[in-house]
Amino acid sequence: MKRIIIVLTALVLLVSLVGCTQKTTTTGTLNEDKLVIGVTAGPHEEILEKVKELAVAEGLEIDIKVFTEYVMPNIALAEGDLDVNVFQHKPYLDNFKADRNLDLIEVASTVNFPMGIYSEDIGDVSEIQEGDRIGLPNDPTNGARALILFENAGLITLKEGVGVRATVQDIVENPLNLRFIELEASQLPRQLGELKAAAINTNFAIEHGYVPTEDSIFIEPNDSPWVNVVAVRTENKDDATLNKFVRIYQSEEVRKFIEERFQGSIVAAW
Repeated sequence: MKRIIIVLTALVLLVSLVGCTQKTTTTGTLNEDKLVIGVTAGPHEEILEKVKELAVAEGLEIDIKVFTEYVMPNIALAEGDLDVNVFQHKPYLDNFKADRNLDLIEVASTVNFPMGIYSEDIGDVSEIQEGDRIGLPNDPTNGARALILFENAGLITLKEGVGVRATVQDIVENPLNLRFIELEASQLPRQLGELKAAAINTNFAIEHGYVPTEDSIFIEPNDSPWVNVVAVRTENKDDATLNKFVRIYQSEEVRKFIEERFQGSIVAAW
């Protein structure tokens, strides 16, 4: 009996050791030759593919991990499964890391994705009618961004000074009694047929075949303050490999690719 207990204890220890070695966490100094970078599917992925191509000539390998939503790229970065992520604007990062107590920081600007209002039924915001259902992202920063866009389009008025913290409770004037439907950002294009219109992030709009400058019925200006950023763990903010990546990303070759590929729907922000 004693022998059986000893054997079982040894097996438990062995399994525990194996489990520990299966999880690798890329914290501390970044690898000089390789970065694991998270992006959302669509334009961010396409741009990073171009950066990856250029990085080869400088001896830097980029392993791209593609996500289809906005939560896991920051979690994966904080937990060490990614070295870098490139998918979000600064207000979203600031809100997310504050809510979850994550030690992340932005280190460089990338691109700006003007948010647009889209519809399958109408061609102008002036055609929106009394009581229509209007969609917007359900996360705090993109939801606020959508509400500011609706205000700019003349659909609502927000409480003065609320800015990027706006919620639907901050609507002080809603002359058409519009019903605002909050959904996960990536689901809005799929649910557009159930809504009169919706504010959709450009990456998800493009992913679903829309050309923002042609298909949106109202769009943010190109100089919108919602600039996307490169995010890392704070301990890596001055890392030499990271600096090399940022230099390649912010090159004229990448700027030219963005201009030619996206025709003004996405703009370089450096």
